[in-house]
Formats: sequence, C-alpha cells, structure tokens
Amino acid sequence: MKTTRSLLLCLLLLLPSLMNAAAQAPPSDDFLTGYVTAVLQRELTLPQTSFSVRVRDGIVTVELPGADSELQSRVWSALRGVRGISGLRVQATPPMQPLPTAEEPRGTSPATQTIPKGRAYPQGDVFRPLLADPKQPQFFVGMTRFHSSVPVDAFSRTITMASVSYGGTFGLYRRPTADGRGSYQIGLDGALFAQFNMGAPSHDLINADYMVGIPFTFRQGPFSMRVRLYHQSSHLGDEYLLRFHPKRVNLSYEAADLLLARDWGPFRGYVGGEYRVDKDPSTLKAGMAHWGLEYRGTRDLFDAARLVVGLDVKHDQQDAWNPSASLRVGLEFGSPSRDKRRLRVFLEGYDGRSPYGQFYQDKVDYFGVAVTFNF
Repeated sequence: MKTTRSLLLCLLLLLPSLMNAAAQAPPSDDFLTGYVTAVLQRELTLPQTSFSVRVRDGIVTVELPGADSELQSRVWSALRGVRGISGLRVQATPPMQPLPTAEEPRGTSPATQTIPKGRAYPQGDVFRPLLADPKQPQFFVGMTRFHSSVPVDAFSRTITMASVSYGGTFGLYRRPTADGRGSYQIGLDGALFAQFNMGAPSHDLINADYMVGIPFTFRQGPFSMRVRLYHQSSHLGDEYLLRFHPKRVNLSYEAADLLLARDWGPFRGYVGGEYRVDKDPSTLKAGMAHWGLEYRGTRDLFDAARLVVGLDVKHDQQDAWNPSASLRVGLEFGSPSRDKRRLRVFLEGYDGRSPYGQFYQDKVDYFGVAVTFNF
C-alpha cells in the first residue's frame, strides 16, 4: 500500500511537467476545428446546425447565422483563451431562415426558428463520462499489480490482475432548453466489470459486477449534472469458487446518485454522492460522497493525442467515510468532441476500499496500465 501511495504521489508531482510538455507542440488546424466545435457544443450548448467553424494556419473563423451581439460576445469570450489560436473572427451571417414577415405573429425570430427540436437516440451525452471512476460504464481493459488486505490467491495477498468492462451509455432522447443554450437527455447505461487472476493456471475469473441504470443528464454552459437510478449485483467466478471455497456474499442493491459538475476551460470539477436502498446484505451502509477533478488537454502531442488526467475520490459510509482514490494519467486519441469516438491509454493507481462487489469490505491498492474505448 505504501508503494502505491508513493506512485500516486509521483504521478501528481509529474503533472506540471506533463502539462508543460503538452503545451509545446502547436495544434493542427484539424485539431483546432474539432476542439472549437466541442467548446461551442459543450460549454455554450449550441446546436451543431447553428454555427460553422473554419481554421487556416491557426486563424479561427466562426460563423453564426442570425446571431445577435450577445451570442457573438459569448462565443468570443469562450474561445479567446484557447491556446494555439493565432487569430479569432466571430461573424454574424444572414440567418438560415427568412426574416418574419408582417403577417407573422410578433415574437417570432430567426433565433427561435433555428433551435432544433428534440431528437431520439443521440450520440454521446451532455454530461461527459468520468475519466477515473473505476465504475464508469465503458469498454475498458487493464493490467495491474493488485494488493489486498486479505489473501486473494491461496496465501498470497498480491497478484497480477486483469480488469475488463463492457458497456456504456445509450442516449434515448435529447432536447434543447427553451432558450436553446442548454440541453437535457435521458438514456440507459449498463456494464459488466470483471477481474481475473492472471497468475492462476486458468486465469480464474475472481469477481463480476453487473450494473444497469437510467441516467438523466443536463448541461447549461459550463455547468452539467447527472442524476441516475441504477442496480448493481455481484458474483464470484466458478473457478475461484472451486479452488478456494470462499465465503460468498450476495451483494445486491439499488441506488440513486447525483453529480454536479463545472468546467473551467480544460479543467472540470464535480461533487455529489449516492444513496443505496433495498440492500443485500442488510448491513451494507447506505451513503457515499463522491468528488473529483479532471484535466483534458487542449493541444495535440505530435498531432496525435492529448494529455488527460483524472482524480476520482469516494467516501463510503461502509468504510467510516474514509477516502478511496483513483488516479489516471494518460493520452487521449481521437476527436475532443463528446459525440465522437475516442481511445485513451492510461497509467492508473488506486488506494482504498475495494471497488469490486464481492470484496467490498477489503482494503486494496493497485498500479498498472489501462486502455478505454469510448463510443
């Protein structure tokens, strides 16, 4: 555990130098196009049909059909601090819809006409997935050196463990707010989280957690929110049961969780918690506090990837509110837009209460590498 804490501390000390390295390479025009588009959609919640972006030699031109001076000012303020932009033009062009005629009712305007209606099955989510949460629904594979407070393999407390997850969030319906500056969405999410002992003869499946939920998400400018109802149940692997005959725990519960987040340029902070009901075993405590910090780089390293850093901390009532921390530092490949596919390669470390259902009462720490695939 001391080793993992030292490694986590080293990673935190390295963050300034990593961020300086990220600032050295100038971003490409293609990257700036994607990043500016992501800022306008994510921070200002502008529909993609309400603007266009052109970038040439670092000079960014944003065209806003039918925009007023207030919207132009908001776009200018959101983009003027983006690193790598050598010039910025924000232009109000003729509206895509014709101006109202004398016969049309008062109050009708091009701005209201260009706000799209809600749509079914949207890509992505208006609340960005958490970078470092071990229980974030996503496609994930990792290899770690895992240490537990109790023996995991015969008399050994330390093993080489592979972790995988399969899942994600599927948007059902997204709709802009009445003023067109925000969006809310309802969806489904679910995932399978599994751990394997790579030192066992048949790479035993140790534990599998199944989760399914209904998230409601909202974004208005730099503020976002996720409210979710979900179910989790946990099961031991057959090979692990046959070899060690452990005492099985029938862990299962429903929970409601809430996260409130705010963006500051490339940084995001979030805070919230969850409350469990219908718990098995009944001795499982109900409450948990949850917070975290994230950094998403704004520049491509070698025109290929961006630096990303995530710290996720949970204080579970089951563990007397002691913190359990997950830290990931790595590179993200693909478009920065939340509606595009991305691949991330991480170094990761964890210290605290086990995030794996059957062993929820144990203290664990691990360090290793991981890859996530976001669709």
